[in-house]
Amino acid sequence: MRFRDKIILVVGGNSGIGLASAQAFAAEGAQVRLTGRDQTTIDTAVEGIAGARGYRADMADLDAMEAVIADMEAQDGRIDTLFVNAGVGGFAPFRDVTPEDWDHVHGVNLRGCVFAIQKALRLMGRGGSIVATGSIGGHAFVPGNTAYAAAKGGLYAALKVIAGELVSEGIRLNLVSPGPIETPLLHRNPGMSAADVDVMREAMIAAVPMKRMGRADEVARAVLFLASDDASFITAANLFVDGGTLELG
Repeated sequence: MRFRDKIILVVGGNSGIGLASAQAFAAEGAQVRLTGRDQTTIDTAVEGIAGARGYRADMADLDAMEAVIADMEAQDGRIDTLFVNAGVGGFAPFRDVTPEDWDHVHGVNLRGCVFAIQKALRLMGRGGSIVATGSIGGHAFVPGNTAYAAAKGGLYAALKVIAGELVSEGIRLNLVSPGPIETPLLHRNPGMSAADVDVMREAMIAAVPMKRMGRADEVARAVLFLASDDASFITAANLFVDGGTLELG
């Protein structure tokens, strides 16, 4: 019960890693607030988590995120832990990447994440913790990954600076970077057919030393560790949850 009575906001908590983490936070006593873009999955997530509250908000829409924070300010008065997990994929060969593709991926994965943290900070104080979802894609060569790699690599660089600035305020900020994980995001790549996704998935598995995809709950356990007092002497870290892909691949 590491999070008993803590107010937790999971941005992108309606599916995949975010939902697994929201459920795990609640199982350890937290009061969970979550966001997502799809009202149906938000409703389903909230129904399955006692005391949870959900918001329909696209992280790329800064006004929508401001409305979430304002409502939490009025109803909860604080945020103890922030997990910024929302993200979008965007695989395409470099020659086919358009400015629109680039802006879409960066608007969520980099710009949206950074400003979600900035907005939430006014409700956070000493002892607070922030975790954001990065990716091994920001550190490794993955064909067709130009826009996504730039966004996640940029996120790592930005959060390292932000973490340093927050040390004096007693707020920790860490990154969890998954490898190939079996989540709905894998199947949301515009322009890729189901057959294309299957080929990509098999290539991912082949590159993992453990020879399997990871599970959302395995990433959630890393998220909760970084968010909890078990990691009280850890900040600006980047924890890879990738089956050994980067170090052993």
